[in-house]
Amino acid sequence: MKIKVNHDCRYFRGDIPCSFHKKEKVICETCPYYDPIKQTILIIKLGAAGDVIRTTPILRKLKAVYPASEITWLTLTPELVPSDWVDRILKFDLKNIVTLQASCFDLLINLDKDYEACALANQISANEKKGFGLSRWNKCQPIDSDSEAKFLTGIFDHLNKNNTKSYPQELFEICGYEFQGEKYILSNFAAHNYQWKINEQHPLVGLNTGCGSRWTSRLWPEKNWIDLASRLKQNGKGVLILGGPDEHEKNIRIAEQSGTTYLGHFPLRQFVNLVDQCDLVVTAVTMATHIAIGLEKKIVLFNNTFNKYEFELYGLGEVVEPAIECDCFFARECPNNCMEHIYVETVLETCERLLKG
Repeated sequence: MKIKVNHDCRYFRGDIPCSFHKKEKVICETCPYYDPIKQTILIIKLGAAGDVIRTTPILRKLKAVYPASEITWLTLTPELVPSDWVDRILKFDLKNIVTLQASCFDLLINLDKDYEACALANQISANEKKGFGLSRWNKCQPIDSDSEAKFLTGIFDHLNKNNTKSYPQELFEICGYEFQGEKYILSNFAAHNYQWKINEQHPLVGLNTGCGSRWTSRLWPEKNWIDLASRLKQNGKGVLILGGPDEHEKNIRIAEQSGTTYLGHFPLRQFVNLVDQCDLVVTAVTMATHIAIGLEKKIVLFNNTFNKYEFELYGLGEVVEPAIECDCFFARECPNNCMEHIYVETVLETCERLLKG
């Protein structure tokens, strides 16, 4: 018995009936819901949560160029990939790796330089590949000339320091496109209906005090956070202390000594929704940076270890850097303790200016 099967249909499951067949008993040959996929696209962006968030602008371009495409995204943080824009969100695990190794795509984009991502980019079949793969010497290499600039700024500090392109601009160029201000895509997870008891007035300023134990060079002194929180409170602002488990004890002290609010640390989606309660976020370069940008919050961003041009703030805020010259570029520790030279008065003035704007 021969029955037509629309393997290219967006709703075709392959191993079980599609939802329309279950609901309405339609079959492929006469199905009014048939929606053929014209291109299949794989994005490999495993990375840190913040890196995943700041990669989402490329989805806006891909959907514009390939409106009938099916997009698959492989990642370590699937909860941050926007399901309204991505058809298949795959967690980086053995089951999905095995599946992808036997798959074929029209376009594969690997935006990670990690060996495992580059190895997969080599192994998965695709008509066109962009980004990074493994070289003959088992090291990261650019797949084509569009990735050359980003590759070189990653291995030569002097090129990185002279770069004036933002990360989204570099990202678009890797994919062969021109960046035109496309914004992040990030859910605030309001549908989860988290209940917050924040006894603070608005405007509410979120102070994200950490940046991970690995990057102590980016940490602002605890006494400065206490001073800033106290002075914001005195100026009639609500203050919410933010952070993860590494900052928990410190955040308790900051809240107690400044008379402000700290609710604890939370799973990722819940933390995103907590940040969404704020009007402005003060943070060093960390995941919270990209959460704030994705939620279109005003932002004061501390930076001492990166090229400041890397950050696309979309007009939402300002980058504040130490008042002294320092060369702790990508360093885990700073011999000059340059973060002490980001002064509370400077940060306070920046917060007040942005909140008035």
